[in-house]
Amino acid sequence: MISARGVCVRLGASDILHGVDLTVTDGEVVALLGANGSGKSTLVRSLVGVLPLAAGSVELLGSPLGPSVDWERVGYVPQRVSAQSGVPSTAREVVSSGLLHGRRLRLPRGWRTRTDEALELVGLRDRAQDSTSELSGGQQQRVLIARALVRRPDVMILDEPVAGVDQPSQEAFAATMRRLVSQGLTVLVVLHELGELAPLVTRAVVLRHGQVVHDGAPPAASPGTTTRRTSTSTPTTTTRATTRAPPSTSPTPG
Repeated sequence: MISARGVCVRLGASDILHGVDLTVTDGEVVALLGANGSGKSTLVRSLVGVLPLAAGSVELLGSPLGPSVDWERVGYVPQRVSAQSGVPSTAREVVSSGLLHGRRLRLPRGWRTRTDEALELVGLRDRAQDSTSELSGGQQQRVLIARALVRRPDVMILDEPVAGVDQPSQEAFAATMRRLVSQGLTVLVVLHELGELAPLVTRAVVLRHGQVVHDGAPPAASPGTTTRRTSTSTPTTTTRATTRAPPSTSPTPG
């Protein structure tokens, strides 16, 4: 599904990624972990062509990164962007935009049904006609996830999809992902902590200073604990406090 070999990314005068190898196979749910500045978001943005590679190669769905990729089968949710725009838009309108891309500038037949199905998946079908300005931050994030899901993708790439959203939205997202993964969806997700997705994650990849330092089993959490990353990017298990603060989201690449 996803294959990256020797990926290097340079931003300005800074080398951000140094020869990263990453493979995500059909049906896997891979969590990308690491401290702030470790290169997680840079990596996922390079995987979908938002950032250029300085060296290395990427394949999606068996095709080299670029126009040959079947982008309709790829869902991408970038890091914490607003569902609002300069022009007032309803949740349905935002989600339907996920059906457009460089080769399709008009909505396909049946777009309304597909849009409402995607909103149903994230628990917002009843807010389809509401302006996104009326939605909470967590609900706006779920609208953006629905925009990626409306394509009915085979693989989803998500960059901290629950960062900064409320607990109900985190739980709704986890429930949605459980249903989709049970149907065979392949997922690469950047996380601040495994949290509600811990039972779904099949493998963890940890970045430190733009390099992979761990690729294998996710950190195990015992009952009454939550799995967090530490400032050194090494997954550890820490005791869950009585009250957990929530952790500190889609243009189509062409």
